[in-house]
Amino acid sequence: MKAKVRHITISITSLLLSACANMTAGNLFSHYSAQNQNFYQTVKQGQYAEATDQFEDYVAGDILDNLEKGRVYFLNEQYAESKATFELSDAAIKEQQSKALISISDTATSVGSLAVNDNLNDYQPADYELGFLHLYLGLNYVQANDLDGALVEMRRANQVQEQARANREAELESAQNQLRENGVSANLGSVLSKYPDAGKTLQAVQNGYLLYLSALLYEASNDLNSAYVDYRRALTVAPDNKAVIEGTLRVAERLAMKEDLSLLEKQYGLAKTLRQGEGRVIILDEQGIVKAMESWRLSLPLYDSRGRSALYSLALPYYNNMVQQKFYLQLNGQQINSSVLANVDLMAQRNLSEKMPAIAIRQALRVIAKDQLRKETTNGNDIGNLVLNVWNTLTEQPDTRSWITLPASVYGTTEIVPSGEQTLNAAGKTYHFNVPDQGTTLVWVSQQGSNATMWHKQLGKL
Repeated sequence: MKAKVRHITISITSLLLSACANMTAGNLFSHYSAQNQNFYQTVKQGQYAEATDQFEDYVAGDILDNLEKGRVYFLNEQYAESKATFELSDAAIKEQQSKALISISDTATSVGSLAVNDNLNDYQPADYELGFLHLYLGLNYVQANDLDGALVEMRRANQVQEQARANREAELESAQNQLRENGVSANLGSVLSKYPDAGKTLQAVQNGYLLYLSALLYEASNDLNSAYVDYRRALTVAPDNKAVIEGTLRVAERLAMKEDLSLLEKQYGLAKTLRQGEGRVIILDEQGIVKAMESWRLSLPLYDSRGRSALYSLALPYYNNMVQQKFYLQLNGQQINSSVLANVDLMAQRNLSEKMPAIAIRQALRVIAKDQLRKETTNGNDIGNLVLNVWNTLTEQPDTRSWITLPASVYGTTEIVPSGEQTLNAAGKTYHFNVPDQGTTLVWVSQQGSNATMWHKQLGKL
Protein backbone atom coordinates (compact mmCIF):
# COMPACT_ATOMS: atom_id res chain seq x y z
CA MET A 1 0.00 0.00 0.00
CA LYS A 2 2.80 2.45 0.92
CA ALA A 3 4.55 1.63 -2.34
CA LYS A 4 1.37 2.40 -4.29
CA VAL A 5 0.90 5.78 -2.56
CA ARG A 6 4.59 6.53 -3.11
CA HIS A 7 4.20 5.74 -6.81
CA ILE A 8 1.23 8.11 -7.06
CA THR A 9 3.12 10.85 -5.23
CA ILE A 10 6.11 10.51 -7.55
CA SER A 11 3.87 10.67 -10.61
CA ILE A 12 2.15 13.85 -9.44
CA THR A 13 5.44 15.45 -8.45
CA SER A 14 6.95 14.70 -11.85
CA LEU A 15 4.04 16.42 -13.57
CA LEU A 16 4.36 19.46 -11.33
CA LEU A 17 8.06 19.73 -12.04
CA SER A 18 7.19 19.95 -15.74
CA ALA A 19 4.96 22.97 -15.07
CA CYS A 20 6.05 26.56 -15.50
CA ALA A 21 7.14 29.13 -12.94
CA ASN A 22 3.49 29.88 -12.11
CA MET A 23 3.37 26.71 -10.00
CA THR A 24 2.63 27.87 -6.46
CA ALA A 25 0.42 26.52 -3.69
CA GLY A 26 -2.01 29.35 -4.42
CA ASN A 27 -2.28 28.48 -8.11
CA LEU A 28 -2.60 24.76 -7.33
CA PHE A 29 -5.44 24.97 -4.84
CA SER A 30 -7.00 28.38 -5.45
CA HIS A 31 -7.46 30.90 -8.25
CA TYR A 32 -6.52 34.52 -8.95
CA SER A 33 -9.72 36.25 -7.83
CA ALA A 34 -9.83 34.26 -4.59
CA GLN A 35 -6.16 34.85 -3.83
CA ASN A 36 -6.51 38.61 -4.38
CA GLN A 37 -9.89 39.20 -2.74
CA ASN A 38 -8.48 41.47 -0.01
CA PHE A 39 -6.47 43.51 -2.50
CA TYR A 40 -9.49 43.82 -4.79
CA GLN A 41 -11.72 45.08 -1.99
CA THR A 42 -9.06 47.55 -0.87
CA VAL A 43 -8.93 49.17 -4.31
CA LYS A 44 -12.73 49.02 -4.63
CA GLN A 45 -13.02 51.02 -1.40
CA GLY A 46 -10.62 53.64 -2.71
CA GLN A 47 -7.80 52.80 -0.31
CA TYR A 48 -5.05 53.27 -2.88
CA ALA A 49 -2.09 53.67 -0.52
CA GLU A 50 -3.10 50.57 1.44
CA ALA A 51 -3.37 48.62 -1.81
CA THR A 52 0.25 49.38 -2.70
CA ASP A 53 1.31 47.63 0.51
CA GLN A 54 -0.12 44.34 -0.82
CA PHE A 55 1.92 44.17 -4.03
CA GLU A 56 4.46 41.72 -2.65
CA ASP A 57 1.81 39.01 -2.41
CA TYR A 58 1.37 38.81 -6.19
CA VAL A 59 2.11 35.58 -8.08
CA ALA A 60 0.66 36.18 -11.57
CA GLY A 61 3.88 36.97 -13.46
CA ASP A 62 5.48 40.08 -14.95
CA ILE A 63 2.60 40.96 -17.28
CA LEU A 64 -0.40 40.93 -14.97
CA ASP A 65 1.42 41.85 -11.76
CA ASN A 66 2.76 45.03 -13.32
CA LEU A 67 -0.57 45.93 -14.92
CA GLU A 68 -2.15 45.87 -11.46
CA LYS A 69 0.73 47.78 -9.89
CA GLY A 70 0.83 50.43 -12.62
CA ARG A 71 -2.89 51.10 -12.29
CA VAL A 72 -2.85 51.40 -8.47
CA TYR A 73 0.26 53.58 -8.51
CA PHE A 74 -1.56 55.86 -10.98
CA LEU A 75 -4.57 56.11 -8.67
CA ASN A 76 -2.22 56.84 -5.76
CA GLU A 77 -0.60 59.66 -7.78
CA GLN A 78 2.76 57.86 -7.92
CA TYR A 79 3.20 58.60 -11.59
CA ALA A 80 6.90 57.71 -11.98
CA GLU A 81 6.28 54.30 -10.39
CA SER A 82 3.14 53.83 -12.51
CA LYS A 83 4.95 54.50 -15.77
CA ALA A 84 7.89 52.30 -14.81
CA THR A 85 5.74 49.28 -13.91
CA PHE A 86 3.55 49.66 -17.00
CA GLU A 87 6.75 49.67 -19.08
CA LEU A 88 7.82 46.41 -17.38
CA SER A 89 4.50 44.86 -18.35
CA ASP A 90 4.85 46.22 -21.88
CA ALA A 91 8.34 44.68 -22.19
CA ALA A 92 7.06 41.31 -20.96
CA ILE A 93 4.22 41.42 -23.50
CA LYS A 94 6.65 42.21 -26.32
CA GLU A 95 8.76 39.23 -25.32
CA GLN A 96 5.68 36.97 -25.17
CA GLN A 97 4.37 38.11 -28.55
CA SER A 98 7.79 37.73 -30.20
CA LYS A 99 7.64 33.99 -29.53
CA ALA A 100 3.86 33.64 -29.65
CA LEU A 101 3.76 31.01 -32.37
CA ILE A 102 5.89 28.70 -30.23
CA SER A 103 4.55 29.52 -26.78
CA ILE A 104 0.87 29.26 -27.71
CA SER A 105 1.36 25.75 -29.04
CA ASP A 106 3.27 24.81 -25.89
CA THR A 107 1.11 26.44 -23.23
CA ALA A 108 -2.32 25.65 -24.68
CA THR A 109 -1.80 21.95 -23.97
CA SER A 110 1.21 21.88 -21.63
CA VAL A 111 1.66 18.80 -19.45
CA GLY A 112 1.61 20.77 -16.21
CA SER A 113 -1.61 22.67 -16.95
CA LEU A 114 -3.37 19.55 -18.25
CA ALA A 115 -2.47 17.66 -15.08
CA VAL A 116 -3.50 20.50 -12.78
CA ASN A 117 -5.21 23.67 -14.11
CA ASP A 118 -4.83 26.55 -16.57
CA ASN A 119 -3.28 28.82 -13.93
CA LEU A 120 0.06 27.12 -14.65
CA ASN A 121 0.08 28.58 -18.17
CA ASP A 122 1.66 31.98 -18.82
CA TYR A 123 -0.87 34.79 -18.66
CA GLN A 124 -1.91 36.17 -22.04
CA PRO A 125 -3.57 39.58 -21.66
CA ALA A 126 -6.92 40.19 -23.34
CA ASP A 127 -7.23 42.57 -26.28
CA TYR A 128 -9.02 45.20 -24.19
CA GLU A 129 -6.34 44.95 -21.48
CA LEU A 130 -3.63 45.68 -24.05
CA GLY A 131 -5.60 48.73 -25.14
CA PHE A 132 -5.82 49.94 -21.54
CA LEU A 133 -2.09 49.36 -21.00
CA HIS A 134 -1.28 51.85 -23.74
CA LEU A 135 -4.11 54.14 -22.68
CA TYR A 136 -2.61 54.44 -19.19
CA LEU A 137 0.91 54.78 -20.54
CA GLY A 138 -0.55 57.60 -22.65
CA LEU A 139 -2.20 59.19 -19.63
CA ASN A 140 1.12 59.02 -17.80
CA TYR A 141 2.65 61.02 -20.65
CA VAL A 142 -0.26 63.50 -20.61
CA GLN A 143 0.16 63.92 -16.87
CA ALA A 144 3.85 64.68 -17.48
CA ASN A 145 2.94 67.21 -20.23
CA ASP A 146 4.42 65.03 -22.99
CA LEU A 147 1.85 65.07 -25.79
CA ASP A 148 4.15 63.40 -28.33
CA GLY A 149 4.77 60.44 -26.00
CA ALA A 150 1.03 60.10 -25.40
CA LEU A 151 0.31 60.00 -29.13
CA VAL A 152 2.86 57.22 -29.63
CA GLU A 153 0.93 55.10 -27.13
CA MET A 154 -2.37 55.86 -28.85
CA ARG A 155 -0.91 54.56 -32.12
CA ARG A 156 0.49 51.43 -30.48
CA ALA A 157 -2.84 50.52 -28.87
CA ASN A 158 -4.43 49.35 -32.12
CA GLN A 159 -1.32 47.45 -33.22
CA VAL A 160 -1.00 45.31 -30.09
CA GLN A 161 -4.71 44.53 -30.00
CA GLU A 162 -4.58 43.22 -33.59
CA GLN A 163 -1.62 40.99 -32.69
CA ALA A 164 -3.44 39.66 -29.62
CA ARG A 165 -6.50 38.80 -31.69
CA ALA A 166 -4.36 36.76 -34.10
CA ASN A 167 -2.69 34.97 -31.18
CA ARG A 168 -6.05 34.06 -29.64
CA GLU A 169 -7.26 32.54 -32.92
CA ALA A 170 -4.05 30.50 -33.16
CA GLU A 171 -4.51 29.28 -29.58
CA LEU A 172 -8.02 28.01 -30.28
CA GLU A 173 -6.87 26.22 -33.44
CA SER A 174 -4.00 24.58 -31.52
CA ALA A 175 -6.34 23.36 -28.77
CA GLN A 176 -8.82 21.97 -31.31
CA ASN A 177 -6.06 20.08 -33.12
CA GLN A 178 -4.86 18.55 -29.87
CA LEU A 179 -8.40 17.48 -29.04
CA ARG A 180 -8.73 15.70 -32.39
CA GLU A 181 -5.37 13.97 -31.87
CA ASN A 182 -6.78 12.47 -28.68
CA GLY A 183 -9.75 11.09 -30.59
CA VAL A 184 -12.28 13.38 -28.94
CA SER A 185 -14.86 15.39 -30.85
CA ALA A 186 -15.33 19.05 -29.89
CA ASN A 187 -18.86 18.52 -28.60
CA LEU A 188 -18.95 21.07 -25.81
CA GLY A 189 -22.71 21.31 -25.57
CA SER A 190 -23.01 19.33 -22.34
CA VAL A 191 -20.76 21.83 -20.57
CA LEU A 192 -21.73 25.08 -22.25
CA SER A 193 -25.47 24.35 -22.00
CA LYS A 194 -25.16 24.51 -18.22
CA TYR A 195 -22.60 27.31 -18.11
CA PRO A 196 -23.83 30.73 -16.81
CA ASP A 197 -23.48 32.92 -19.88
CA ALA A 198 -20.73 35.53 -19.68
CA GLY A 199 -22.78 38.31 -21.22
CA LYS A 200 -25.23 38.89 -24.07
CA THR A 201 -25.79 42.63 -23.88
CA LEU A 202 -23.33 43.64 -26.60
CA GLN A 203 -22.10 41.45 -29.42
CA ALA A 204 -19.18 43.69 -30.17
CA VAL A 205 -17.52 46.16 -27.81
CA GLN A 206 -14.88 48.72 -28.69
CA ASN A 207 -13.04 50.96 -26.26
CA GLY A 208 -14.73 54.32 -26.71
CA TYR A 209 -12.54 55.73 -23.93
CA LEU A 210 -9.40 54.97 -25.90
CA LEU A 211 -10.87 56.21 -29.18
CA TYR A 212 -12.06 59.49 -27.67
CA LEU A 213 -8.82 60.16 -25.80
CA SER A 214 -6.85 59.42 -28.97
CA ALA A 215 -9.04 61.80 -31.00
CA LEU A 216 -8.74 64.53 -28.39
CA LEU A 217 -4.96 64.29 -28.22
CA TYR A 218 -4.67 64.31 -32.02
CA GLU A 219 -6.85 67.43 -32.07
CA ALA A 220 -4.68 69.09 -29.42
CA SER A 221 -1.61 68.36 -31.57
CA ASN A 222 -3.42 69.83 -34.60
CA ASP A 223 -3.42 66.50 -36.49
CA LEU A 224 -7.02 67.04 -37.51
CA ASN A 225 -7.28 64.21 -40.03
CA SER A 226 -6.24 61.58 -37.47
CA ALA A 227 -8.48 63.24 -34.89
CA TYR A 228 -11.49 63.07 -37.19
CA VAL A 229 -10.95 59.37 -37.93
CA ASP A 230 -10.95 58.51 -34.22
CA TYR A 231 -13.83 60.88 -33.40
CA ARG A 232 -15.95 59.12 -36.01
CA ARG A 233 -14.95 55.72 -34.60
CA ALA A 234 -15.79 56.90 -31.08
CA LEU A 235 -19.13 58.19 -32.33
CA THR A 236 -20.14 54.71 -33.51
CA VAL A 237 -19.42 53.36 -30.02
CA ALA A 238 -20.93 56.25 -28.02
CA PRO A 239 -23.41 57.95 -30.39
CA ASP A 240 -25.13 59.88 -27.58
CA ASN A 241 -22.04 61.10 -25.74
CA LYS A 242 -21.93 64.89 -25.61
CA ALA A 243 -18.14 65.13 -25.59
CA VAL A 244 -17.80 62.80 -28.59
CA ILE A 245 -20.53 64.59 -30.54
CA GLU A 246 -19.07 68.05 -29.98
CA GLY A 247 -15.54 66.86 -30.79
CA THR A 248 -16.72 65.31 -34.06
CA LEU A 249 -18.64 68.45 -35.05
CA ARG A 250 -15.75 70.70 -34.06
CA VAL A 251 -13.16 68.89 -36.18
CA ALA A 252 -15.52 68.33 -39.13
CA GLU A 253 -16.05 72.09 -39.23
CA ARG A 254 -12.32 72.84 -39.04
CA LEU A 255 -11.64 70.39 -41.86
CA ALA A 256 -14.46 71.87 -43.96
CA MET A 257 -16.07 68.42 -44.33
CA LYS A 258 -19.23 70.01 -45.76
CA GLU A 259 -21.15 66.84 -46.56
CA ASP A 260 -20.31 65.15 -43.27
CA LEU A 261 -20.97 68.33 -41.33
CA SER A 262 -24.39 68.72 -42.91
CA LEU A 263 -25.37 65.18 -41.87
CA LEU A 264 -23.93 65.63 -38.38
CA GLU A 265 -25.68 68.97 -37.83
CA LYS A 266 -28.98 67.51 -39.02
CA GLN A 267 -28.71 64.84 -36.32
CA TYR A 268 -26.95 66.71 -33.51
CA GLY A 269 -27.32 70.44 -34.14
CA LEU A 270 -24.66 73.09 -34.74
CA ALA A 271 -21.18 72.90 -33.30
CA LYS A 272 -20.75 75.06 -30.19
CA THR A 273 -18.16 77.81 -30.40
CA LEU A 274 -16.54 79.59 -27.48
CA ARG A 275 -17.23 83.29 -27.04
CA GLN A 276 -15.12 85.84 -25.25
CA GLY A 277 -15.06 85.11 -21.52
CA GLU A 278 -15.91 81.41 -21.97
CA GLY A 279 -13.89 78.23 -21.75
CA ARG A 280 -14.46 74.52 -22.27
CA VAL A 281 -14.14 71.75 -19.67
CA ILE A 282 -13.78 68.13 -20.83
CA ILE A 283 -14.13 65.56 -18.07
CA LEU A 284 -13.07 61.91 -18.26
CA ASP A 285 -14.69 60.18 -15.30
CA GLU A 286 -13.66 56.62 -14.39
CA GLN A 287 -16.03 54.91 -11.97
CA GLY A 288 -15.69 51.91 -9.69
CA ILE A 289 -13.69 48.79 -10.39
CA VAL A 290 -14.25 46.08 -12.98
CA LYS A 291 -15.84 42.82 -11.86
CA ALA A 292 -13.51 39.98 -10.97
CA MET A 293 -14.25 36.52 -12.35
CA GLU A 294 -15.71 33.90 -10.04
CA SER A 295 -15.62 30.10 -10.02
CA TRP A 296 -18.37 27.91 -11.50
CA ARG A 297 -18.10 24.16 -11.00
CA LEU A 298 -19.61 21.10 -12.64
CA SER A 299 -18.89 17.52 -11.54
CA LEU A 300 -19.02 14.81 -14.20
CA PRO A 301 -18.47 11.03 -13.88
CA LEU A 302 -16.18 9.33 -16.39
CA TYR A 303 -16.58 5.58 -17.09
CA ASP A 304 -14.01 3.17 -18.49
CA SER A 305 -14.59 0.04 -20.56
CA ARG A 306 -15.12 -2.06 -17.40
CA GLY A 307 -17.82 0.23 -16.09
CA ARG A 308 -15.66 1.70 -13.35
CA SER A 309 -16.14 5.41 -12.80
CA ALA A 310 -14.23 8.39 -11.45
CA LEU A 311 -15.70 11.78 -10.63
CA TYR A 312 -14.09 14.75 -12.36
CA SER A 313 -14.63 18.35 -11.33
CA LEU A 314 -14.73 20.99 -14.07
CA ALA A 315 -14.07 24.57 -12.95
CA LEU A 316 -14.81 27.48 -15.28
CA PRO A 317 -14.59 31.25 -14.75
CA TYR A 318 -17.68 33.43 -15.04
CA TYR A 319 -18.95 36.94 -14.25
CA ASN A 320 -21.91 37.55 -11.97
CA ASN A 321 -24.76 39.95 -12.74
CA MET A 322 -24.21 42.23 -9.76
CA VAL A 323 -25.12 45.88 -10.43
CA GLN A 324 -22.20 48.26 -10.03
CA GLN A 325 -22.23 51.39 -7.88
CA LYS A 326 -22.96 54.69 -9.69
CA PHE A 327 -20.93 57.79 -8.88
CA TYR A 328 -21.76 61.45 -9.48
CA LEU A 329 -19.84 64.65 -10.19
CA GLN A 330 -20.63 68.28 -9.49
CA LEU A 331 -19.07 71.11 -11.48
CA ASN A 332 -19.45 74.53 -9.81
CA GLY A 333 -22.25 73.16 -7.63
CA GLN A 334 -24.26 71.64 -10.49
CA GLN A 335 -24.56 67.88 -11.01
CA ILE A 336 -23.07 66.75 -14.30
CA ASN A 337 -25.06 64.54 -16.65
CA SER A 338 -22.51 62.45 -18.51
CA SER A 339 -22.85 59.33 -20.64
CA VAL A 340 -20.77 56.20 -21.04
CA LEU A 341 -17.62 56.13 -23.13
CA ALA A 342 -16.67 52.58 -22.19
CA ASN A 343 -18.27 49.77 -20.20
CA VAL A 344 -15.26 47.75 -19.07
CA ASP A 345 -17.43 45.06 -17.47
CA LEU A 346 -18.93 44.33 -20.87
CA MET A 347 -15.49 44.26 -22.49
CA ALA A 348 -14.37 41.70 -19.94
CA GLN A 349 -17.52 39.61 -20.41
CA ARG A 350 -17.14 39.64 -24.18
CA ASN A 351 -13.52 38.57 -23.90
CA LEU A 352 -14.50 35.63 -21.69
CA SER A 353 -17.26 34.63 -24.10
CA GLU A 354 -14.75 34.55 -26.97
CA LYS A 355 -12.28 32.50 -24.93
CA MET A 356 -14.84 30.02 -23.58
CA PRO A 357 -14.64 27.48 -26.46
CA ALA A 358 -10.85 27.18 -26.03
CA ILE A 359 -11.23 26.98 -22.23
CA ALA A 360 -13.84 24.24 -22.53
CA ILE A 361 -11.66 22.31 -24.98
CA ARG A 362 -8.76 22.41 -22.53
CA GLN A 363 -11.13 21.18 -19.82
CA ALA A 364 -11.94 18.17 -22.00
CA LEU A 365 -8.24 17.54 -22.62
CA ARG A 366 -7.57 17.80 -18.91
CA VAL A 367 -10.19 15.16 -18.12
CA ILE A 368 -8.46 12.83 -20.58
CA ALA A 369 -5.02 13.57 -19.12
CA LYS A 370 -6.17 13.14 -15.53
CA ASP A 371 -8.01 9.93 -16.29
CA GLN A 372 -4.93 8.54 -18.03
CA LEU A 373 -2.82 9.51 -15.02
CA ARG A 374 -5.30 7.78 -12.70
CA LYS A 375 -5.24 4.55 -14.70
CA GLU A 376 -1.45 4.45 -15.04
CA THR A 377 -0.74 5.15 -11.38
CA THR A 378 -3.51 3.23 -9.57
CA ASN A 379 -4.03 0.11 -11.70
CA GLY A 380 -7.53 -0.27 -10.23
CA ASN A 381 -6.42 0.24 -6.61
CA ASP A 382 -9.32 1.75 -4.62
CA ILE A 383 -7.09 3.81 -2.33
CA GLY A 384 -5.16 5.09 -5.31
CA ASN A 385 -8.38 6.04 -7.09
CA LEU A 386 -9.53 7.91 -4.01
CA VAL A 387 -6.24 9.82 -3.71
CA LEU A 388 -6.32 10.83 -7.38
CA ASN A 389 -9.99 11.84 -7.22
CA VAL A 390 -9.30 14.10 -4.24
CA TRP A 391 -6.25 15.53 -6.03
CA ASN A 392 -8.25 16.19 -9.19
CA THR A 393 -11.00 17.96 -7.27
CA LEU A 394 -8.68 20.15 -5.20
CA THR A 395 -6.44 21.21 -8.07
CA GLU A 396 -9.17 21.87 -10.64
CA GLN A 397 -9.28 25.66 -10.33
CA PRO A 398 -10.67 28.08 -12.91
CA ASP A 399 -8.36 30.57 -14.57
CA THR A 400 -9.82 33.82 -13.21
CA ARG A 401 -6.79 35.93 -14.06
CA SER A 402 -7.68 39.34 -15.45
CA TRP A 403 -6.75 42.97 -14.83
CA ILE A 404 -9.00 43.48 -11.80
CA THR A 405 -8.05 47.08 -10.93
CA LEU A 406 -9.45 48.59 -14.14
CA PRO A 407 -12.50 50.86 -13.77
CA ALA A 408 -15.95 49.33 -14.19
CA SER A 409 -17.01 52.08 -16.58
CA VAL A 410 -15.82 55.39 -17.97
CA TYR A 411 -17.97 58.44 -18.60
CA GLY A 412 -17.20 61.56 -20.58
CA THR A 413 -18.75 64.98 -20.87
CA THR A 414 -17.97 68.54 -21.86
CA GLU A 415 -19.28 71.83 -20.51
CA ILE A 416 -18.88 75.46 -21.55
CA VAL A 417 -18.21 77.60 -18.46
CA PRO A 418 -17.20 81.18 -17.67
CA SER A 419 -13.41 81.28 -17.89
CA GLY A 420 -11.47 81.38 -14.64
CA GLU A 421 -11.54 79.32 -11.44
CA GLN A 422 -13.68 76.14 -11.42
CA THR A 423 -14.66 73.71 -8.67
CA LEU A 424 -15.21 69.98 -9.16
CA ASN A 425 -16.66 67.70 -6.46
CA ALA A 426 -16.19 63.92 -6.64
CA ALA A 427 -16.55 61.25 -3.94
CA GLY A 428 -16.60 63.87 -1.19
CA LYS A 429 -13.43 65.57 -2.43
CA THR A 430 -13.13 69.08 -3.86
CA TYR A 431 -10.78 69.99 -6.67
CA HIS A 432 -10.03 73.50 -8.01
CA PHE A 433 -8.69 74.24 -11.49
CA ASN A 434 -8.53 77.07 -13.99
CA VAL A 435 -10.05 77.37 -17.47
CA PRO A 436 -8.41 79.98 -19.74
CA ASP A 437 -10.44 82.38 -21.84
CA GLN A 438 -11.57 80.48 -24.98
CA GLY A 439 -9.33 77.59 -23.93
CA THR A 440 -10.04 73.91 -23.24
CA THR A 441 -9.14 72.13 -20.00
CA LEU A 442 -9.09 68.35 -19.66
CA VAL A 443 -9.96 67.00 -16.21
CA TRP A 444 -9.26 63.34 -15.41
CA VAL A 445 -11.17 61.75 -12.52
CA SER A 446 -11.21 58.22 -11.12
CA GLN A 447 -13.70 57.37 -8.35
CA GLN A 448 -13.63 54.24 -6.18
CA GLY A 449 -15.48 53.83 -2.88
CA SER A 450 -15.28 57.10 -0.95
CA ASN A 451 -12.15 58.33 -2.69
CA ALA A 452 -11.18 59.97 -5.97
CA THR A 453 -8.04 60.95 -7.85
CA MET A 454 -8.21 64.12 -9.97
CA TRP A 455 -5.86 66.18 -12.13
CA HIS A 456 -6.17 68.54 -15.08
CA LYS A 457 -4.23 69.68 -18.14
CA GLN A 458 -4.63 72.61 -20.52
CA LEU A 459 -5.22 71.61 -24.15
CA GLY A 460 -5.06 75.10 -25.68
CA LYS A 461 -7.66 76.53 -28.06
CA LEU A 462 -9.42 73.67 -29.83
